[in-house]
This record gives sequence, C-alpha cells and structure tokens, in this order.
Amino acid sequence: MTKQRKTMKFSRTLALFLLLAAVFWSYKALTPTYGPDMDASPQIFSTDRALVHVKNLSVEPHAVGFPGHARARSYIISELKKMGLETSTQEGYTAGDWANLSKATNILARIKGTSEGKALLLLSHYDSNPHSSHGASDAASGVATILEGVRAFLEENQNPKNDIIILITDAEELGLNGADLFVNKHPWAKDVGLVLNFEARGSGGPSYMLIETNRGNGTLIKEFSEAHPEYPVANSLAYSIYKMLPNDTDLTVFREDGDIDGFNFAFIDDHFDYHTALDTYERLDRKTLAHQGSYLMPLLKHFSESDLGNLKSLNDYIYFNLPFFNLVSYPFEWIWPMFGFALLTFVILLIVGFKKKRLHLKDILRGFLPLLFTLVVNGAIGYFCWTTITWWYPDFKDMLHGFTYNGHLYIVVYVMISLAVCFWTYHKFRKTGTPNLLVAPIFVWLVICGLVAQYLSGASFFVIPLFGLLAAFMVTLNQDEPNPFLMVFLGLPAVFIYSPFIKMFPVGLGLKMMVAATVFTTLLFVLMLPFFGQLKNKDRLAYLFLFLFMVFGISSHINSDFNAERPKPSSLLYVYNADTDTATWATYDNSPIDWNNQFLGDTKHKPSTEEYETLSSKYRTQLTYIADAPKKNIILPWIDTVNDTIIGDTRVLELCITPKRDVNRLDVYTNPITLQKAKVNRIPLSEHFLETRNSKLVTHYITNNDFTELELTFPKDSVLELSFYEASNDLLTHPDFSIPKRPESSIPMPFVLNDAILTIKTLRFE
Repeated sequence: MTKQRKTMKFSRTLALFLLLAAVFWSYKALTPTYGPDMDASPQIFSTDRALVHVKNLSVEPHAVGFPGHARARSYIISELKKMGLETSTQEGYTAGDWANLSKATNILARIKGTSEGKALLLLSHYDSNPHSSHGASDAASGVATILEGVRAFLEENQNPKNDIIILITDAEELGLNGADLFVNKHPWAKDVGLVLNFEARGSGGPSYMLIETNRGNGTLIKEFSEAHPEYPVANSLAYSIYKMLPNDTDLTVFREDGDIDGFNFAFIDDHFDYHTALDTYERLDRKTLAHQGSYLMPLLKHFSESDLGNLKSLNDYIYFNLPFFNLVSYPFEWIWPMFGFALLTFVILLIVGFKKKRLHLKDILRGFLPLLFTLVVNGAIGYFCWTTITWWYPDFKDMLHGFTYNGHLYIVVYVMISLAVCFWTYHKFRKTGTPNLLVAPIFVWLVICGLVAQYLSGASFFVIPLFGLLAAFMVTLNQDEPNPFLMVFLGLPAVFIYSPFIKMFPVGLGLKMMVAATVFTTLLFVLMLPFFGQLKNKDRLAYLFLFLFMVFGISSHINSDFNAERPKPSSLLYVYNADTDTATWATYDNSPIDWNNQFLGDTKHKPSTEEYETLSSKYRTQLTYIADAPKKNIILPWIDTVNDTIIGDTRVLELCITPKRDVNRLDVYTNPITLQKAKVNRIPLSEHFLETRNSKLVTHYITNNDFTELELTFPKDSVLELSFYEASNDLLTHPDFSIPKRPESSIPMPFVLNDAILTIKTLRFE
C-alpha cells in the first residue's frame, strides 16, 4: 500500500470517528449540563433550589380529593408569600370539554408592571394524576421552575414593563379544569397577552418548545429567537404534528377559549414514569429541570419588557434547532423557492454528470435497488417491532405507555440492525460508482421534500440537508476521491437535524413507532452516502453493526425482567353490581402476577362486552379478566329524584347522588338517547359533547364526599337509563378486605381505575 493510500485510509477512519462524534454531539447539545448550584448567586436560577420545591411537592400523591392535594396547595401559597407576593385562590366547579367534573382551586399571584399593556402569564399545575402518581415531573417540576424563576427575577429588584401573572392551576389531569375556570371566569384572563406553560410527559430528556396559536407563528418565533434561550429544542415538524394530535395542555384552553397565544415547554423521555408511582423526586432528571430553567429566565426577562399586545401574525415560519446556531427560522414563503432551487440544481448536475460521462443510466437505475431494498427491509423491521417484542415478552403489554424500561436499548438495537442492513446492501453494490448511487437518494429526498411542502409544511426544513447532499454530489462528479472530511462536513446538517428524530419518535409515540426510527436511520445513511461510498470495507462495518445488534439485543433481554427498579404495572378491582347482586374481582392485566392472581384464581375468565362495556379508561383499555368474589357490605350512594317534570315535548329530570361512604369518583353512563341539555352541579355540558359522546355522561372527581346534582333534558317519549359507577381508591386499606401489599416488583397500573372498590347501580326512567 502506497503512502498516499495509507494517508487516505487514515483520513477516512478519522472522518468516520468525527462523524460518530457529530452524532453524539447532536444529542449532547440539546440540554445543559447539571452541577450542584445551591450556593449560586440569588439572581441566578438554581436547579438545586428548584429541586427543593420538587421534593416538597412530591412527597405523596396529590390528586384532586386526596389529602396531599391540600398540602401541596398550602406549600405553593406559602412559597409565593415568602417572596412578598399577594396570593389568592379561585375555586369553582368546572367540567371542561371532557365532561370531567371537579371542584378546582387555582393559585394566583401578580407582579405589577410599569405599563398598562398585556400581562405575561407563567403557568403550570399542581395536581398529580389519580391515584398513585407522586407528580414530581408532572408537574411539580413546572411549579418548581416557576417558583425558582420568579424568586431569581425578583432578586434583581427591577420593575418589569408588563404585569407578570403566576397561575398554578388545579385539576389539569382531570380535563384542564383549572385552566377552564380561569380563562372563562377570572377577570385577569382578559389581561393576558402571552402564556409560558411548563409541563411534562415523562421524567427526563430535553424539553421541547411547542407553540399554541390560532394564527401564524411568525411573530412568536421572532420574539422567541430574540430572547436567546441557550438550548432551544424545537422544530416546526413537531409544531405541525402537535396541532393534528389531541395532546391538549392547559395552554390549549387559553388558545381555544381566550385566543391567547403561548409556548409549551415539555419533556417526554423516560415515558414509563409518566402518571405512575415512579414519578418521584429521585427519578426526575436534573439536566431536564435545568433545561426548563434555561427557557424560563431569558423568556421571562424578554417578554416582561415586550409588547405582548402585538404578537398575532398571519405568517408561519419554518424553524428547527441546530448546535451552535440555536434556532434557525425562515418564512413559509421560502418553501417552494428552496425546493425549486434544489430541483433545478439536481437537473443541472445530472446534465453535467452525463456530459462528463460520470453518470450512466444503467448504473443510476441499479442505484435504486439498494435504496428501495434497505427502505423496505428496515421499514418492515421497525413496523413489526412492537408486535415482535410483545410476542416475545407478553408482560410488556401491561405497560400501557407503549415504552418499556429497556426501550432505549431497543432503539439502539433497531438502529444497529438498520445500519447493518444498509452497509451490507451497499457493499453488494460497491462496483457501482458513488455518483451513480447518489442519484436515487437525491430523487427520493426530492420527492419527500415535495410531499412535505404540499402536505406537511412544517417539515419543509428537510430540504436543508438535501442541499448538503447536492453539494456532495457535485464534488463526486468532479473528483474521483473527494476529501472525506469535506463529505462529513456537508452531511453535518443531516446528522444534527435527523439524529435526534431517530430517538424522538419511538420515545414520544411509543415503540410501536419504531418504524420511524428505522426509516430515518436509512434515510440519514443515504444522506451520508457521499462519505460512506468511499469506505472500501463496508462489509466489515455491516458485521460490526450486526455484532453490536446482538450485544445490545442481549443487553435488552437481560434488562427485560421486572424488579424493584423496573416494577411491573398491575391492577385489581372489587366490583359489586347491585343490579345483579353479584361481586367480582377484575383486572386490566394481560399477565396477572401472583399478587392479584390469588384473588382471580383459576376460574378467571374474560368478561363479555356487555358486562363492562361502559367502564371507561384512557387508551380504551378493557378489563382482561374477572372472577367471582365474595359479597361485602358496600354501601351504595343515595340517589334522590329532586324533580321530574314534563314541559311540552321535553322531560326535565333532576337527581341528587350523595355518597354514603368515602369515595373518589362517580361515573354516570346512559343508554343511547338524545340529551338536549345536561347540567352537573349546575355546570352545563357543552352541546358538542352531548352530540358526540358515546355512553358516558359525566365523571365527577369528588372532593370531601360532595354530592352530584344532575339536571337532564330529553324528549318525553324517550326511555332513559342511568348507570352509576361509584368508586373509592381504598381497596388495599379497607377493613373488610385483606389485600396484601404489592410486591416491590410491581406498581399500580396507570391510566385505569385501580386498587378500587366499585359499585354499579342502574335506574330506568320510563
């Protein structure tokens, strides 16, 4: 081997390591580092000081109606008063858009500004999810961010131009009820010009910025960029997808009911902790909390001085984050000119390539084979990921999040096999020149960019990495052995933009979306083909990634068991049906554990659809097994008919349901009849809900054993059936039951009615 070839080989090897470093940096640059900072200057946001609030707020579950709920509220009020802020509360019933009735108690404070303009509102919520979540991330982290941020801001002793409203809402987990109460009934709502909302859907990872606006995002993006947050993680693709999905936050109420714009800041990694007993102070990622603070402080300073009455815009902006450049943005009007320029450049380069005889039609067509093969194979591997995993490990079906404790390892496993397929396939086509192989990826990426420009405009920044590929294509047409460092450099936009997507989709949407990770891996690989095409031993890299696939696969298997660190979700219900005078044990577990199986026994069976067709839960999770249970003396609620009147062609029925035991929840269902009007505790349910609902009428999350008043208006000739499902979360502590404590290797299953005593009573009104 000549000295020149040795030098070139060394350069390629070094460039490969630089590429790997760039992939690492694409993740590392998303969040700030964390170090102990309790003794930081009082004017600086301290993560450790914020952590003190998180710890104090997450000592116990504090859902609406729980003893810890009032204690969390008192703590927040006392901390605001320590800052010298006059604090008030707003209390009232609200049902929101989900017909989830609760009595919400919002916490409010206001820092007076020097002008009479619109106010900046800082928003988070203090209730945790029923019934076992400690709520450290969701959303004690948001409350702590605001408390520490406001404290640091006040230490500067500067009078802001705009009023700053602190709103810590209640009952967010039940249906955004506290936000609904504030926006529609509090006089301060009309003063708000912008909202900064801090949320969580996991316990770690980078915090994503998501805009809520009824119009264009142009002005909001400009103002956000001018505030110079140090670690912005945001892109208009996520913005476009978010607008299409039912992922509502408190901020959604401000946008829909008040036409008030705002920014969400939410982290979504370690999703398996979300709404579970694992959402604790110890498991909250410190870097993530620091990231929330890195958003709040510059935005608080900027928007406390900005004109918040002039944020509306008719124009949308494309935006995305890049290391070193922070947030890059440009108007939607640039989308088609940029696409047109890319298309024109491609056509010109094709002409040049044919003239120089560097391109050959036959080889170009051959170049489509490895691309299509890798996309199909890797797409299929990713598509069947969750099916394969749950077939091999059926217990994972009980992780309703769709993301397992070893989910990050699975992402690595599937990325490794995707890269192995890519390197092996393109090694088979090594005799086809790199310029000819590049035509197919450029063509496919042009098709992708054209489609997103037309149907998903927020993703139009996909064209940016394409420009890098076109530049690399131009170099390969003019040089036999291009500089490998130049080829890596031209691929850096692709690495920085797409590498985080490989992780983001399965983390955010569950392992069932692993297909996005494997397809993005393949598409990123072909964007780097100008460099990979120079590597002479792609087969060795294929074997290396196959080896890594097996190593990480073994590691994922080793970490697939459940233990105290990775507890399995489990569920148990005691259901007494007064209509049939029968009692049953019930579970949502696909794979019951010894703890609940001792009650279900060998006689357990799957319930028929008719038996529990109306028992609601998130993700439409159905009961999996039921078994006969001994009847206990569970006292039913008192259901009193207050009024039953016929006026013309309508019938007005008023009922009062009063608990006779300590309960947490009342679900009311009806047969499929038309309800013209419905009020619950004098709160009207929306006409839209009544028209689109299924069998559910209302869920009342009860505080202090409050009664439930129903006022229903329906055609007089209709027959109304009302089913009352009253539940208490005391199955494990009730003196009439001897339910042992769960083993350390299990936690209560989230998103479903759990550890509860449920009674069912149906009344018919003819």
